[in-house]
Amino acid sequence: MDKPSQKLNLIDQIQRLGLAYHFEIEIDEQLQQIHRSYFESHHGDNDDNLHMTALLFRLLRQQGYNVPCEIFNKFKDDEGNFSKLLVVDVQGVLSLFEACHLRFHGDDILNDALAFTKAVLESTDKGKVSRIYFEPAYEATREILTKVNVILTIMDDLYDGYGTLEELELFTEAIERWDVGANDRLPEYMQVFYKTVLDFYDEIGYELIKKGQLYRIFYAKEGMKNTVRAYLAEAKWFHQNYIPTMEEYMPVASVTIGCAMVMATSLLGMGDIVTKNEFDWLLFSDPKMVKTSNVVSRLMNDIAGHKSEQERGDAASSVECFMKQYRVTEEEAKEVLRKQVDDAWMDINEELCRPTVERTLLLVRILNFSRTFHVIYNDEKDHYSHAGTRFKELVTSLLVNPLPV
Repeated sequence: MDKPSQKLNLIDQIQRLGLAYHFEIEIDEQLQQIHRSYFESHHGDNDDNLHMTALLFRLLRQQGYNVPCEIFNKFKDDEGNFSKLLVVDVQGVLSLFEACHLRFHGDDILNDALAFTKAVLESTDKGKVSRIYFEPAYEATREILTKVNVILTIMDDLYDGYGTLEELELFTEAIERWDVGANDRLPEYMQVFYKTVLDFYDEIGYELIKKGQLYRIFYAKEGMKNTVRAYLAEAKWFHQNYIPTMEEYMPVASVTIGCAMVMATSLLGMGDIVTKNEFDWLLFSDPKMVKTSNVVSRLMNDIAGHKSEQERGDAASSVECFMKQYRVTEEEAKEVLRKQVDDAWMDINEELCRPTVERTLLLVRILNFSRTFHVIYNDEKDHYSHAGTRFKELVTSLLVNPLPV
């Protein structure tokens, strides 16, 4: 293909089909060449085509290039607004909408573009893309992720009101000891679950021994221990009828949302490309990428589930904490928290700007984890707890229904 536009469309289609892992080197080479041609020599074609400009911007920023958002200025009118003539260009508007999600702090043009494209698309259609670990090489990771998410879901319910505080303290202590002998002190209903957790990690450890990677199980266990400590802290607030400040709440709730724990566990099945350095970075260096992913995940969860959780009598979420601390209404609190989610997404985008090759793989996994929460809690609805409608449709379209040919 001679024209950059043809190459960009092909790369986009390959990525959307989940086939990009076959062509990672070729895609990187082509995007490097396109970036050099367009921004150093300015030899880009279709300069006035909104779809192509937005696609160029998105693919290059996804690849880590700091592309200036001023390339969209040519689509504004004399008053500085996006031209109303663009409304009929649905493909272009959709591409611009997708590009907006790669914005950095200070990208005011993209903030305006996001508002513009949302208004246009809401009157047109709401087609949506979910992403998972689709690469064949990560079959073991998919299996581990499935099982650990089931464990976390049960554990969340356990700490969220089912267990008494005394029982939860015993369970937390048992996880800290990580010894099947600790099972005897637990209530009978907890004993089965505790044994299941230990058996799950033993199963993984057995596979890691065969691969000479047993050191990894230490990090997975540490992730689980950190999580139950945070769960216990939340349980104490609940049983004491205490509503924490946001400064108290977020460090704890950012752990219970499970990003670092799930990531540490999922990395167990990712082969030799992951080293001890990645595990140390993830769990012990307090990386900004993980912190911002936690903000996105936790706040979107809280905003979507606040009403139903309060009706059930669950512990206070960030919505309730913010309302009490700053004496504002529920909607005012949610508006501030939505802004914090937007800011966190921009932090994520900036963290992805040309990282080291060794860390790119891990950063993309964290990005996809955040994207998953964006899908699950889209439209401020808890599609995970109420999975029979929208979430069921997404899973069916992804794993059951064939792509039209």
